[in-house]
Amino acid sequence: MRSVRQNSDLPRGNGALPVALDVQQARPGAQELDEAWTYEVAHPDSPSDLTHVVGENLRRLRTRRGLSLERLSKISGVSRAMLGQVELGRSAPTINVVWKIARALGVPFSALVSDRSASGPMLLRGDRAKRLTSHDGKFTSRALFPFDAPRTVEFYELRLAPLGVENADPHPPGTTENIVVCHGTVEISVDGQRFLLATGDVLVFQADVPHVYRNPANVDSLMYLVMTYSLSAP
Repeated sequence: MRSVRQNSDLPRGNGALPVALDVQQARPGAQELDEAWTYEVAHPDSPSDLTHVVGENLRRLRTRRGLSLERLSKISGVSRAMLGQVELGRSAPTINVVWKIARALGVPFSALVSDRSASGPMLLRGDRAKRLTSHDGKFTSRALFPFDAPRTVEFYELRLAPLGVENADPHPPGTTENIVVCHGTVEISVDGQRFLLATGDVLVFQADVPHVYRNPANVDSLMYLVMTYSLSAP
């Protein structure tokens, strides 16, 4: 298997997506408001089966911590309007928005998408998989573990469309990502360092810093990710 290759000669244009806008703080005009919601809301073709689950968990976790929507908005960087829509189950959040909320609440990603408890063997049918998408639909995440309870280790299937880019905010302190590319090519930037991974390459890194997934090729890329949270994290 080829080793991970750090590539400092890659183009420096970062192709980064715009930072999520805070609708309240920015007080944009009608056109700017539409652009903010376009970024924060998931792609129209994204599945909506997790919308109500995330909304209910968000409301429960937020009220348990005594946080108002306005306070949570300030510490998460997600607009108050968006948080309200998610809580009411009226808006499908993007992957990035769910990560922002989880980090602000100090909980694993799975704490926001868990919807039931079960024991014994569990078969997860591929055609019934729950997926979250980016705002442009180019990045999708499928959880490969049962949504039974929050956990310290999570397993995901990630797909990135040709020339797609996904910017990830820092995860809770101590979070580690162990990612393997199963098809295609992926460039991963971690806190300013860039790594180009081909099929079979693996990258392990501390994910409590900004990181970016980028597909530089004109074919889909497929990755598998094991996310491990620090036991000492809140």
